[in-house]
Amino acid sequence: MMSLRRGERALDALGGVTIGSVALHNPFMTASGTSGHDIELMPYMPLHKLGAVVVKSLFHETWPGNPAPRVHLAQSGMLNAVGLQGPGVNAWINESLPRLEDAKVPTVVSIWGRSIDEYVNAAKQLSAVSARLVALEVNLSCPNLEGRSGIIAHDPSLSGQIISHVAQTLSIPVWAKLSANTDRLVEVATTVVDAGASSLTLVNTMLGMQIDITTSAYSLGNGGGGLSGAAIHPIAVRAVHDVRQALPTVPIVGVGGISTGADAIEMMMAGANAIQVGTATFARPDALWRVACDAALRVRSMGYTSWADVTSLTHRR
Repeated sequence: MMSLRRGERALDALGGVTIGSVALHNPFMTASGTSGHDIELMPYMPLHKLGAVVVKSLFHETWPGNPAPRVHLAQSGMLNAVGLQGPGVNAWINESLPRLEDAKVPTVVSIWGRSIDEYVNAAKQLSAVSARLVALEVNLSCPNLEGRSGIIAHDPSLSGQIISHVAQTLSIPVWAKLSANTDRLVEVATTVVDAGASSLTLVNTMLGMQIDITTSAYSLGNGGGGLSGAAIHPIAVRAVHDVRQALPTVPIVGVGGISTGADAIEMMMAGANAIQVGTATFARPDALWRVACDAALRVRSMGYTSWADVTSLTHRR
């Protein structure tokens, strides 16, 4: 059985990573939408020792989300159609940000919208507290948006315009979270980087659906939803790999079906500079910390002395 104490020592020994201009204590972060809006997971792991906590995506105002049921077990994963329920940016600033600061947790804020104006409104609300944040992750890729047809991250032009406007609004690094539900991923990635994204988060959930054969009804209240977990891990690895091949110097945060240290190392070898863990947290709330410690022990046992030694290793063979 893995020793978390030995894993933590290995994690410290390997040191930090940089995502563009952002220095992180280590490459491990929560994935937006899977760990709440602030310190909900603190009883299960030392949040202040993570690279960062990425909070659930925020709208410029309160948003109710989709009808229940919102989450359902799927083969090798999970389907969700939560619909980005949240308190809004201003409420988060007043209620959640102080909790994160008191706990000394590095914080990445995620925002979403259905139009350029809605993204800009959310960014403007964050401008007064931007110095208290590590970075801004712009969620262009949620598949469960009510009131908008299509995923924004499938449209290179619109994605680029949103990133450009948001990057001009805030002085902190802007990360673009993209979708693998398109064969235009590399084109979209190139466009948003040219527009001002300093890093890419790859990938969000994959479009999916379940039907209960005893009732012929959808398993989720919204009909379709986003598939996450182990089932999408090979898709995420391929997405990271292909974008790294096309954009060899752009920082990439890899996310999708990571539940072990081996999964994290695989993602880094494909080209990720850092890692986010999401769905595994629903099975056990300390999953991210266990992944981080497991990955660190494995990397050290392989004879490497830093995370840079394994990052993009497949491309350097």
